[in-house]
Amino acid sequence: MSGERNARDGIRDQFRGFIIGNFAVPGGEAGLKNDASLLEEGIMDSTGVLDLVMFIEETFGIQVKDEELTPENLDSVDRLVTFVEKRTGR
Repeated sequence: MSGERNARDGIRDQFRGFIIGNFAVPGGEAGLKNDASLLEEGIMDSTGVLDLVMFIEETFGIQVKDEELTPENLDSVDRLVTFVEKRTGR
């Protein structure tokens, strides 16, 4: 269980670092809530989603399919972590 938690935290940290480093996050790192909608909070727009997909593909070695480009998969840090875990079998 501890190993799974550490892996999940590592994936979460990678996403948080990417988002904070590439998008304007109101309040900086403290303003990025793991369960907040990246689109509704104005952190990311449709162009940002494309940058995020490139990051996912390059960082985790998975191809994001068109049908996977949904808010359920990509619209919060927590959803991103879950998506990557499902796709990589972690």
